[in-house]
Amino acid sequence: MKNLVKVERARYNLTQAELAEKLNVSRQTIHAIEKGKFNPSVILAIKMARLFKVTVEYLFEVED
Repeated sequence: MKNLVKVERARYNLTQAELAEKLNVSRQTIHAIEKGKFNPSVILAIKMARLFKVTVEYLFEVED
């Protein structure tokens, strides 16, 4: 799954640690999501989309 988490995080001028704190997850979780090594739960994906004021579909794209 491709994602735009890093792009949106930069747009909001947040570090991985700051984003992690806002979402109540570890910085390592944010790093793994950005690198495509971990797919977030539906709840976490929704929280991220709401935080960035975008849709889940924009933030995360399922690859064929």
